[in-house]
Amino acid sequence: MNIYEFPPLELLVNAAYGVVTWLSALLEPLASTAGAALAIVVLTIAVRTVLIPVGLSQVRAGITRKRLAPKINELQTRHKKNPELMQQKIMELYKEEKASPMAGCLPVLAQMPVLMAVYGIFIQSTIGGQANELLNHSLLDVPLSAGFVGLLGSGGLTPVSSAVFAAIVVVIAVVSALSRHLLTPDMPQTPPAQGTGADKPAGPDLSGVTRALSFMPFMTAVIALFVPLAATLYLMTTTAWTLGERLVLNRVLKVQEKAEEPLERQASAA
Repeated sequence: MNIYEFPPLELLVNAAYGVVTWLSALLEPLASTAGAALAIVVLTIAVRTVLIPVGLSQVRAGITRKRLAPKINELQTRHKKNPELMQQKIMELYKEEKASPMAGCLPVLAQMPVLMAVYGIFIQSTIGGQANELLNHSLLDVPLSAGFVGLLGSGGLTPVSSAVFAAIVVVIAVVSALSRHLLTPDMPQTPPAQGTGADKPAGPDLSGVTRALSFMPFMTAVIALFVPLAATLYLMTTTAWTLGERLVLNRVLKVQEKAEEPLERQASAA
């Protein structure tokens, strides 16, 4: 069964096809045969611009988690002999501050429908009952519908196509490494439960969740080898956007926090 025949996905793919086709025609005088490839980049930037509020909430949650680290350490020390109570108090603290250790997943989940649509319009021969014209577009003579693994398996991999995919994957990997180095928040460690047995279960380690999320961008580089070139361009653009967006928002929110600190102290003194 073709999942893109499911009505909501079919509607999404038809809409994405219309947008990319329109952008391709609009950009063709500027980019010539790479118009469709540039259209994917423009579409990605447009989607990420719309999702800036989601990124803002993610950055705020990260700053809040860092600010709460001393309080969490205190709770861990106070309740180290009762892991269940400790975890309950930690989650209550997150709830009070409207923060979540899973906030890093929001931008990824919000983009999934668009990524599925971009993938869909470059793997189907017909869309809306008509021939898929986007399958005729390429970047440096590499079809946007072709993937690295597919070309490798069919023997159609050329030096040019190898260089194109290698360049994109390297960009994704480098940006991912920078993101992990610059943006991964420090999370307090949840101490192991004292003793064993059903009466003393160990609480979940939230720092492990954060570390796992920090490696997710590297998975993007692996995925880029399997999907069509068009989807690979989407992944590269959104990965680079995420790094730039997070750096800018972190700086802006930290400046705001510093400006609000004197006002908070005045209010508490009054």
